[in-house]
Amino acid sequence: MYSGRGVRRLEGVSFPARRLRRLRRTPALRRLVAETRLGIDDLVAPLFVREGIDEPQPIASLPGVVQHTRESLRKEVAELADLGIPGVILFGIPARKDAAGSEAWNRDGIVQLAVRDLRDEVGDRLAVMADLCLDEYTDHGHCGVLDPRGEPDNDATLDLYARIAVAQADAGVDVVAPSGMMDGQVEAIRDALDEADHTDTAILAYAAKYASALYGPFRDAVDVTIAGGGDRRGYQQDPRNFREALLEVDEDVAEGADMVMVKPALAYLDVIAAVRHAVDVPLAAYHVSGEYAMVKAAAERGWIDGPAVALEHLTAVKRAGADIILTYFAREVAETLHG
Repeated sequence: MYSGRGVRRLEGVSFPARRLRRLRRTPALRRLVAETRLGIDDLVAPLFVREGIDEPQPIASLPGVVQHTRESLRKEVAELADLGIPGVILFGIPARKDAAGSEAWNRDGIVQLAVRDLRDEVGDRLAVMADLCLDEYTDHGHCGVLDPRGEPDNDATLDLYARIAVAQADAGVDVVAPSGMMDGQVEAIRDALDEADHTDTAILAYAAKYASALYGPFRDAVDVTIAGGGDRRGYQQDPRNFREALLEVDEDVAEGADMVMVKPALAYLDVIAAVRHAVDVPLAAYHVSGEYAMVKAAAERGWIDGPAVALEHLTAVKRAGADIILTYFAREVAETLHG
């Protein structure tokens, strides 16, 4: 029982009470004892670059995010490097799409050109990553080539992923990030990179990527519609499953992944925490387009303090165990942290 005078009594024994509020009293004290510290070094900015446009195109469902031209991308990445953000990840929107997604491995495809631009612009000041998938490049919107039944052909897709990886590495990318959730994708990519003498190119595997309803704004950003009203539940993870994520992560690490990712982030904090305890490689989490858009929409209506909620979201992801956070808030948060 508490005496009211800072003394706790238990069975006749008195000892000083611990007032947990003491260390919350001032901003300086709170900073001093903070268990989780979100920093600029934790952030990776996802960026979109579109072929055949003359000026950046706003994305209505992602306020503040645009489809960049090659020139505006160079400018944006240089500014992000000046802010201290250590990495960006590129997504391309080609002028032409086909059933195989062939622009994804075209030496002069939009992402490969953009990577070369950024190498000229920022050198090694910032890590350049590239999404490695086919959905932005196929006319059917799936992450792989289709078999006669209209389903992604896992093994045929691996051959194309290998070609994309080499094309991106030839352009100078630091990290390739396979996101298609095809079985064996990391091994196929690692073998291809090594055979092409790109042994230093790292792999960030989208190891636990869920078939989430939170990707809608991203699909607007890359002009992707899945043919026939289909979905990707046949190859992305079921949101109801947890243990399966650990199996996926284990396989990717065994196949040679240098880093692994959980996507989305906030709705899967339990998975992030479990993966953090299961593996020793760096762990990324993707705070996805829907998570970003909901904050922006509510803030626009005055229902929440948008910047404060963004920081709270990303701090929660960091607290769960993520080493790296991919987020559309990267620039805003970096500017806030710079103070």
